[in-house]
Amino acid sequence: MARYRQVADALRRRILAGVIPPGALLPSESSLMAEFSVARGTVREALGLLRTEGLVVSEKGRGTYARPVMPVRRLGSERYQVELEQVRKGELGTSFTADHQVAWSAYTLDRDFRETPAAAAVAELFDVSAGTMLLERRFVFRTHGVPQQMSTSYLLLEMVAGTSVADPANEPWPGGNTSQLHSLGHAITGIREQVRARMPATDEVETLRIPGGVPVIVITRQTYAAERVVEVADIVIPADRVSLDYSIDLT
Repeated sequence: MARYRQVADALRRRILAGVIPPGALLPSESSLMAEFSVARGTVREALGLLRTEGLVVSEKGRGTYARPVMPVRRLGSERYQVELEQVRKGELGTSFTADHQVAWSAYTLDRDFRETPAAAAVAELFDVSAGTMLLERRFVFRTHGVPQQMSTSYLLLEMVAGTSVADPANEPWPGGNTSQLHSLGHAITGIREQVRARMPATDEVETLRIPGGVPVIVITRQTYAAERVVEVADIVIPADRVSLDYSIDLT
């Protein structure tokens, strides 16, 4: 086995065992060179491998440290039902739809709205012609100041143009999409989600502060009112910050 892998294996075991706890600095390169009797280049290769695995983070002026553990949010299949019940009862603004353990007061929202023609892939999800005008809404959700997820949500422009839903000043909207669509007279009857994993794009790494080696979970959502798709969204979440918890009742 290559020497740098031996060094990486030893450091990995210490990190996973908590000998080097989350947030703690690893020994300096000089200390690791002396401990393992290897050259500096070997140590740097070992640390590079651990960065790729998402186990350590290196910062100029600070050094290399075990990556802090981020809070893991649970996304369950019942979250939309909870939101719908809130809308029906008029109990809006109680929690962040994607995590009902987080109060609305604990999160902030960056948003950017624009009108855009539907690209072929999005048009197919809506079952409309490519080029159909949409309202594109880009969001970055932060809880307690920490970026948690990015999403791009599309609504048919003919459905929302000139309404309060099209005004970014009204975000965050208590009750989320379900409440917004309800205000336009569209009762949500179903949600379809497709989930996939991929490595993050550069802007996602920067915006969500994703360390090297950590993939993202992408949830593509179609929201239905009867047989009509009334909203399409792509939701991007770092894979180490989310647990997907879906249940299926077969009785």
